[in-house]
Amino acid sequence: MPIEPPSNLKVFNMTTPVEYETSKSLAEKHDDAHAEKAIQQHETVAEPSVTAKIQNPLIHMTMEHMLSDIATFVKENDFEEIHPLLVKGALIARDPSGFAEVEGITEEEKLAISNEVLHKWRQPKLLYFTIILCSIGAAVQGWDQTGSNGANLSFPEALHIPIGPFLDEAGTIPNPNQSHNEWLQGLINAAPYIASAFIGCWLSDPLNNFLGRRGCIFVSAIFCALSPIGSALSQTWEQLFITRLLLGIGMGCKGATIPIFSAENSPAAIRGALVMTWQMWTAFGIFLGTCANLAVKGTGKISWRLQFGSALLPALPLLLGVYFCPGKFPESPRWYIKKGRFADAYRSLKKLRNTELQAARDLYYIHAQLRAEASLVNRESNYVTRFIQLFTTPRLRRATVASGVVMLAQQMCGINIIAFYSSTIFQQAGASVTESLLASWGFGIVNFVFAWPAIWTIDTFGRRSLLLFTFPQMCWTLLAAGLCYLIPDSSKAHLGLVALFVYLFAAFYSPGEGPVPFTYSAEVFPLSHREVGMSWAVATCLFWAAVLSITFPRMVTAMTVTGAFAFYAGLNLIALLLIFLFVPETKQRTLEELDYIFAIPTRTFIKHQTGTVLPWWIKTWIFRRNIGPCPALWSFEGGGETDEKLGQNVRRASIAGKHKGYKPRGTEIQIDTQWLTTLELDHVG
Repeated sequence: MPIEPPSNLKVFNMTTPVEYETSKSLAEKHDDAHAEKAIQQHETVAEPSVTAKIQNPLIHMTMEHMLSDIATFVKENDFEEIHPLLVKGALIARDPSGFAEVEGITEEEKLAISNEVLHKWRQPKLLYFTIILCSIGAAVQGWDQTGSNGANLSFPEALHIPIGPFLDEAGTIPNPNQSHNEWLQGLINAAPYIASAFIGCWLSDPLNNFLGRRGCIFVSAIFCALSPIGSALSQTWEQLFITRLLLGIGMGCKGATIPIFSAENSPAAIRGALVMTWQMWTAFGIFLGTCANLAVKGTGKISWRLQFGSALLPALPLLLGVYFCPGKFPESPRWYIKKGRFADAYRSLKKLRNTELQAARDLYYIHAQLRAEASLVNRESNYVTRFIQLFTTPRLRRATVASGVVMLAQQMCGINIIAFYSSTIFQQAGASVTESLLASWGFGIVNFVFAWPAIWTIDTFGRRSLLLFTFPQMCWTLLAAGLCYLIPDSSKAHLGLVALFVYLFAAFYSPGEGPVPFTYSAEVFPLSHREVGMSWAVATCLFWAAVLSITFPRMVTAMTVTGAFAFYAGLNLIALLLIFLFVPETKQRTLEELDYIFAIPTRTFIKHQTGTVLPWWIKTWIFRRNIGPCPALWSFEGGGETDEKLGQNVRRASIAGKHKGYKPRGTEIQIDTQWLTTLELDHVG
């Protein structure tokens, strides 16, 4: 039975033109101007209690203006055949909760739009194939970490750079070059990260510009496939060092491109989960690498060669998949739009979305948001200028700082002293070679298994919340692992407790700081600066990974494992503070909407965190007072005053849209330059 609205409410029909009660100048302004105005408003927010709006540029148009803009877009790009789809898509993007009342929408299209909220994982198989194939490349990085981890037990002696205190098994001949050789061991382990930080990451921008995302991934796969072979055949430490430098070039290009590619192809509701498959496959690569270390440990003098060379295996599927499956591996639609190739972008979106309507909606909405983005940054620039703008343009600088913090925190937390040197760490705890490899295998299992929860939590609790929860846990578990080294070696609890707390540390790392940095950094930069921004973020991460790799062997000798672990436990607390002050939440926002989150001044964000969020947290969780939800610094414009209300409206509309005869009920709200008409929808059934 049809639901009739109460007499005191006015029915809002999306199929008829809407005359907004606002000034003539506002109605006539282009959405670019509105976006610029919104940014100016954000820059002058004086109080943390003032809510910043995430702009939807389509809302600021009158219906006539939007239809005229679509007509111009159609004419410029020869989209006459999909003109009606673009109109329907624009209406849905303009008011997501009113999608069921858009004129001409079919039942199949209603179902597809509803499923974006009710069943957000019902996506095309090709989308999943694309993301998974790309993320297999991350397994190269994970596998290499554990390959070198196991090889650390034997390659220094094989290449005549022994690191033990004595040159003979009897312990009678001192090693005069122990300190020097320890630095060389660290340098060889760090070689891929040095090359990534200084060469590979920065090559990704020109490679992406000329070859596209797919082309850059293919080039990186070539390096990642050939370099492990060279490492396995090396005869001197210098040759091993050079081949690992070449591996780093591929790792840098791949690490700076694949997360961007995944983020640009994914719908906002599940973008975090899909992009975090990078971390999932890195953890899987670590696990497989530990398996390979165990498998070849009995091969004698060539075991370290097999451990280095086995990193070839995950690179082959990526190389062959990109080359032989171009039809199932579509280029990023946002890269096509950046190049002005809208027809190619639409064809790519059709492969990555369930219906043509969703593809048309996303095409036009991305186009509208990118025009608004143009008011924030200068898109006509060269490579050097774009890099300088990362630190000089306020919106870009905030993203640069936030991505740099989460990437730096990945090294500050201490995970890579385990990933790079777990075999050595367990050997220091009194384990034999076999026991060290088995304990490292356990670390690989824990790291992989506990990465799975992040698939659901990263888009539910958010990136920031996961980091704020897991860093304190990593601090105490790492400190506890270090203190366990003080237990006498003769005690059976010595090795067992060290392994236990190392595993607990990995269990907290995997769903938090594991997936967040690459996911976060891939989404925070605008399209015009996404490649160079991601290059900066990945270079930051891998440079400090190189520093960690070089310094840890000497740190253990000088400070003991207990001192080294305590040092990194302290760094966890510093990282926690930096995240709290400089890293805003990005979950479930389109890549273009994030422009407005990063338009909020850093001073305003910090003031909100220290003056509103921190007191709310203390009152709620320490003094156990029920004072309601924490006041937000921003909300989405065009569907409710809070993120929760927008989500509820869309969800109710998705459910109600399935009921025959449903009509939305609208409540008029006063309209001026700050307020817009919103819908309040009843839940049916």
